[in-house]
Amino acid sequence: MRVLAAILLLLAGVPAAAQTTSHGFSLSGTLALPAGFAHFPYANPDAPKGGDITLGAVGSFDSFNPFVMRGVAAAEISRIYEPLLRDSADEPSTAYGHIAKSLTVAADHLSVTFTLRPEARFHDGHPITAEDVAWTFNTLRESGRPQYKQYYADVTAVSVADPHTVTFSFRTAQNRELPLILGQIMVLPKHWWAARDFTRGLTEAPLGSGPYRLHEFDLGRSTVLTRVPDYWARGLGTAKGLANFDRIRTEYYRDSTVAMQAFKAGKIDFRQENISKNWATAYDFPAVEKGLVKKQVFPHRRPTGLQGWFMNTRRPIFADARVRHAMAEVFDFEWTNRNLFFGAYARTLSYYSNSDLASSGVPQGAERTLLERYKDKLPASIFTEPFRLPVTDGSGNNRDGLRAALVLLKQAGWDVKERRLVNAAGEQMRFEILVNDPSYERVATPYAQWLQRLGIEVNVRTVDSAQYQHLTDAFDFDMTMMVLPESDFPGNEQREYFSCESAKTDGSDNVSGICDPVVDALVSQIVAAPDRATQITTARALDRVLLHGWYAVPNWHLGAVWAAYWDRFGFPPGPVRTGIVFDAWWVDPVRAAATDAARDMN
Repeated sequence: MRVLAAILLLLAGVPAAAQTTSHGFSLSGTLALPAGFAHFPYANPDAPKGGDITLGAVGSFDSFNPFVMRGVAAAEISRIYEPLLRDSADEPSTAYGHIAKSLTVAADHLSVTFTLRPEARFHDGHPITAEDVAWTFNTLRESGRPQYKQYYADVTAVSVADPHTVTFSFRTAQNRELPLILGQIMVLPKHWWAARDFTRGLTEAPLGSGPYRLHEFDLGRSTVLTRVPDYWARGLGTAKGLANFDRIRTEYYRDSTVAMQAFKAGKIDFRQENISKNWATAYDFPAVEKGLVKKQVFPHRRPTGLQGWFMNTRRPIFADARVRHAMAEVFDFEWTNRNLFFGAYARTLSYYSNSDLASSGVPQGAERTLLERYKDKLPASIFTEPFRLPVTDGSGNNRDGLRAALVLLKQAGWDVKERRLVNAAGEQMRFEILVNDPSYERVATPYAQWLQRLGIEVNVRTVDSAQYQHLTDAFDFDMTMMVLPESDFPGNEQREYFSCESAKTDGSDNVSGICDPVVDALVSQIVAAPDRATQITTARALDRVLLHGWYAVPNWHLGAVWAAYWDRFGFPPGPVRTGIVFDAWWVDPVRAAATDAARDMN
């Protein structure tokens, strides 16, 4: 049929569209860097190689296979693997040829072909071939974590033409993101996995092709990655100035408080801070005063996504949107921000916060037209009322919020009797807030106490990272704090977050169990959006529907990265869209010698 269509176009005097071959791919349609570029602008090609660093991680690990549900994978293990295309940290939804030297998108947009670099090698010397790419794709889709099946849903086949050419065929021409998603595949060695069960956790050092290899480890406690001196891609523009450390040691700590103490003691060299109390008060130790430890704010220019108290709608207690709305009325962000966060955060009002995809006001124009298609399936308030979160005076006495919550709860069949919130059967409302870090308890506990004023029995439960992953993968929780990250160009990951299919798939990112035909339809339209204007319109409509569904109590966000580090590093000075690219840092020999000597004296 494709051949016939091309012939008919020629007979009609209309030129057929040409396939496009390029050194990279961007959803914006524009690549900032030319073919053969020397290095990423945020990397220093003259950065010295060498030096040892130590990082910290909280929890534990029992596997080196991050691609399957079984086990908890080591934090830094992805550094040993390589993608077909390497993402640019300074351009949204853009990647450049890495293992693949080029990609060709068919004229009908129903396939993409990657041409591999012949010099690409695994650490054992085996060449990376198209067969490895095809095997990786099929294995991830069949045996990997559930999101792979979602991401690759529109891929119908993968074929190998020769050792350096692999083609993916698509079900639809509308899924514009597929070349980028396929380019992000971390290519695994088929020959190495032939004697191993991919579906199980891995407790031996895996074979990779990246700038680092796993050198040694103490399972559950530490890992050591060492730089590969004959790394095959060291001369490429996608690798120059990156991966500069000789050794990266990662030590695991039982909780964030212990990890912070290890940093103060000089046992950890670098940490990104995500606790505002720590940022405001914990960095007043002598090493900071002496200039041995630096605190720095790195502003970013990317969407923040939505962090919130996500409710599991699979639980009967949270099946009613009015109950979920009541939970939001009770949460006092202003008190929390003032008393716990030192006023550091802004309230998040959108799933696409900090981007032009965020909805606001009431729907108008193209967005309203789109939503009106589903008018009979949507609450009338979507068309008449802007989405709002309650704003309090920050005193902690949120009487208005409690009253509003009680109204909603009564509408949903709950009432207060003998100071207990009960349903028609006399059963008290009770649920558990699940967290995976003791530092979250200081936020969850006040929230639980506010809810208890309504007669709800609420408990806060803290578990370790392994148990938390197991519970959330199985959707065995009531409410938990989570983050749904977003990009400037939302696409296939929206299925993983919000679709009915993902709601029924263990291990998916649809933690709330969202299953709504309108949401499914809008997600499909985002994936198939033919241009940026349509994508923005559809994302705003989806955002509005999700917000009015009250699946989460939105939390807060920060338009920057907080980082603290012992003064032994160098890094490029210019700003970068992601805020920070630690892979572009290096150990400065002079600074490191002075700082390490001072640490040894303490």
